[in-house]
Parts: sequence; C-alpha cells; structure tokens
Amino acid sequence: MDVIFISDLRLDILIGVYDWERKAPQTVQLDLEIGIPDGSGPRSDRIRETIDYAKVIQRIQASLKQERFLLVERLAEHLAQLVMTEFQAPWVRISVSKLAVEKDVKRVGITIERGTKA
Repeated sequence: MDVIFISDLRLDILIGVYDWERKAPQTVQLDLEIGIPDGSGPRSDRIRETIDYAKVIQRIQASLKQERFLLVERLAEHLAQLVMTEFQAPWVRISVSKLAVEKDVKRVGITIERGTKA
C-alpha cells in the first residue's frame, strides 16, 4: 500500500479536561499517514488518482475550528474518521501530541491506526 504522510502539522486549539487547559488555545502537533485508495498510487500526474494532501490539511483546519475536544484520544478518532470517510482512505495512522503541557515533558499524546493496511 502506498502511504502519503503529513508531518508536524501544528494548530492552536482549545483542548483538555482541566479548566486551565480550556482557557487559552494550546498547540497540538498532528502527524498523519494515509493509505491511498486502491493501494497502487497514481499511474499518471493526475491528482484525482491519489489523495490531495492540501485538501486534507484544509479540511482538518476547518473541522478543528468548529469542533472542541477534551481528550487527544477523541481528537485522533475524529480525524481518522474524517480522513477515511471524506477521502476514502482505506487506512490511517494518526498521532496527536500536546506540546509542553507538563513540566519537563516535551509532548504527550496518542497514536491510533484505523482501517486495513494491505
């Protein structure tokens, strides 16, 4: 399976279970690996034969302006379903990290995989 990746996409969003976390936006880092439908990738230079990563980024940005999450786990699941549903990806791996949220810790987060990787 061919896989497109989007690495180190950073967005400022309101997220967290604690009151102090929801008072100001926090930077989250997103890393996505997205399986290309049909597994073989493009046979030409036509963008319709693959997944347009620019559209994925735009869609994620738009979605996160509207949605609010308490847990990084729920955010990751939302993004996985969005990519698989709207872009027909058969498989995704998504990592969501909150940056510098705890003293002496660079980042905390989760990685999930959904779908079938051929």
